[in-house]
Amino acid sequence: MAFEMVAVVGLGTMGAGIAEVFARAGLRVIGVEADADALATGRGHVERSTQRAVDRGRLTDGERASILGRITLTTSREDLREADLVVEAIPEVLDYKLSLFADLDRICKPETVLATNTSSLPVTAIAAATGRQGRVLGMHFFNPAPVMGLVEVVSTVLTDPALVPEISELATRLGKTPVAVGDRAGFVVNRLLLPYLNQAAVLMEQGLAGRDDIDAAMRLGVGLPMGPFELLDLIGLDTAYEVMGVLFDETRDRRHAPAPLLRELVSARLLGRKSGRGFYGDEPRPHEPVKSSVITFEVAGEEAGELTERLRTAGFKPSTDPDVILRQADRPVIEHAVRLQDPARMVGVRIVGDRVAELAATVLTSGEAARAARDLMKVIGLTPVACRDRAGFVTDALLYPYLNDAVRMYDAGYASIGDIDAAMRLGCGYPAGPFETLETIGLAVVRDGLRALYAEYREPAYAPAPLLDQLVTAGVRAFPRP
Repeated sequence: MAFEMVAVVGLGTMGAGIAEVFARAGLRVIGVEADADALATGRGHVERSTQRAVDRGRLTDGERASILGRITLTTSREDLREADLVVEAIPEVLDYKLSLFADLDRICKPETVLATNTSSLPVTAIAAATGRQGRVLGMHFFNPAPVMGLVEVVSTVLTDPALVPEISELATRLGKTPVAVGDRAGFVVNRLLLPYLNQAAVLMEQGLAGRDDIDAAMRLGVGLPMGPFELLDLIGLDTAYEVMGVLFDETRDRRHAPAPLLRELVSARLLGRKSGRGFYGDEPRPHEPVKSSVITFEVAGEEAGELTERLRTAGFKPSTDPDVILRQADRPVIEHAVRLQDPARMVGVRIVGDRVAELAATVLTSGEAARAARDLMKVIGLTPVACRDRAGFVTDALLYPYLNDAVRMYDAGYASIGDIDAAMRLGCGYPAGPFETLETIGLAVVRDGLRALYAEYREPAYAPAPLLDQLVTAGVRAFPRP
């Protein structure tokens, strides 16, 4: 069918962005809010967003005026009678959505498509509130909608099969990349992203590493646009907690249980940017450099040459009587430390990318040695990330389970490799999708890393996905693509 008039119900930041996207594509848009104050707020969102685009040279004043002219605002749902498509973007409360969809079913013409922008709630349950279940699906945009290039098109078992390609074509008309998925909690992006974020909170609570170190490891070491705690604050801790709860209810996977730290912060109404404080908001204490006369090192492993060269460039020379010994973490650092006459001097080091050095202190490492190692890494141009002596340190303990989840998702037939990679690149702004990342690191490296994590934590979700194990055993270095 032709979609020429589109309605958006709910004009918060997300809904206003969706309305702008449709208007930018030349469609007539009706924006609906509960009252005049909410409507004025929604209008402000669109006006500020389009003005920023003008200021940055992405729109002309005339184009902005045309976009705003295509948007009609109202507080009456009855004005939606002639809409071809209605997109719901109200708060993530199932009862609210059920009531809205029952009302839309009464108001709208029979052929109107009703779409929900839910990021976590079951689309099937929402469709069941209507008498047109075949005309209901999910159309999940990502924030900020005018910028992010992904739309997840979510069908239920009752959705008319012809509707998915029609909505996908519409998403393409909007300048977005559509990814068609089934109605499973979290869809693609949140099903992969939120467990990773939740696991970061779990590892911090367990004392593996601190907030700033974990964020630095993933942002600077892995190359993600934001660290997990920065991203949690942006998403909203309450939203993350709710999505994890939905995931756990569906899977009963212990790793999907919301981190107790998330529950505590949400209960305290520390929700992230929306409340002014979440994981961030307090002022970090500056680190005082350790004043040490001489620092020498011992490193084994493939990265020894790079680290040695960095040290020489910085003016350090070998010594036979080291104050601090740094050793490449090819196995638990404590196993190296106990062989030394003074194990308090041992610190494990692992270089991640070209900007980060993970530094693992054991139960025997002295505070002075740990501080000296951090300062040494700064001198040679690396960002130190302090962590405990645990399998995977920080980056592998967060990255590898996420990659494993992607393999399981593909192996279950839920989405294609191309769609999963596109979803994470476009929905999260990642530099590469999980399968692209897997093949860059090496399937065998990731498989072996997961085995080490499983041996350490005894978490079933860390066991390598059978497909990954089979490909490595067969000597295959890339996932088969049609």
